[in-house]
Amino acid sequence: MRCHQRTPCFAPESPVMQIIESEVLFRPETAGLRFLPEGPYSNSEGIVSWVAIQHGGDSVVGSINQLDLASGQNRSFSLHGRPGFAFPTTQAGIYIAGVERQVGLWNTLTGTWTPLVSDVDHRVSNTIINDGVLFENNVIFGCKDLEFKTQKAGLYLFRNSDRKLIALRKDQICSNGKAVIRDSTGQLWLYDIDSPTKTIVRYRLDIAAGTLSEAETVVDLTSDHVFPDGMIVTPDHQSLIVALYDPGDPDFGAARQYSLADGTLQAIWTCAGSPRVTCPQLVMHEGRIRLLLTTAVEHMSPEQLLRHPNAGCLFIGDTPFHSLGDQPRYEFS
Repeated sequence: MRCHQRTPCFAPESPVMQIIESEVLFRPETAGLRFLPEGPYSNSEGIVSWVAIQHGGDSVVGSINQLDLASGQNRSFSLHGRPGFAFPTTQAGIYIAGVERQVGLWNTLTGTWTPLVSDVDHRVSNTIINDGVLFENNVIFGCKDLEFKTQKAGLYLFRNSDRKLIALRKDQICSNGKAVIRDSTGQLWLYDIDSPTKTIVRYRLDIAAGTLSEAETVVDLTSDHVFPDGMIVTPDHQSLIVALYDPGDPDFGAARQYSLADGTLQAIWTCAGSPRVTCPQLVMHEGRIRLLLTTAVEHMSPEQLLRHPNAGCLFIGDTPFHSLGDQPRYEFS
């Protein structure tokens, strides 16, 4: 069944997979901001931050952006390099961010950058920081090979207790969506995407020891033509919502919700005219919890851009959820 943009169609008691048509929420004003939007995150009331990873195919700079959901106004803060992630902190206007090969603090009020870690992926060349997740004041993030072909990018834990950078893996290609869940026994699980593998895997995570277990596959998309990209966990910690980057020419892009119990596909959100969906996030919009999806122009020819007029836009779609889920702020110690 298909649902209209303004009409929630979820029936919590129904086992039938839901399909929800998202609508364009925001069209970034410049081609640079539409190139590779990612990492949406709820900030103060009514404000969502997101990163423009790079302002064009040949650009080596990007920005942190703040979108006012009510007015549609967007403020853009240019950075000295390409950001992979940015999370708000408990200090107004300051973000903890991964930019190029550094993790640091970006002050949007003064335009200053304060590095916390400066040796990310120092053992290899031609990689930069990509996606991450904030959990109990620790940041887990990965890097990507800029040529998208060599298993050399790292997966890292920035442990806040001692401000130590710990390498968890050293063999990823394009490290993307992440989520951390503590189960009923207290065990931590890291859910992780290395996009070229087309799988979502999980590891037992030990933050104190700085270690991961062997990977277990949770969702296998190897028979599909799409690449899993950004990812969040649902507020009840029972499912994952995954953005799908489609390098082809479909009429719409999509994000999918998968059950953690058995990998069942539970819901699909579509983005008409924009096949490269990069990241999901839950936001409060028009008095209810909705799903915000970033999409990208990256790797599109002029002819493809004509066929996909909404590429690079931010979309919004309805959900059955009643809370924003896991979106903490980084606390200064």
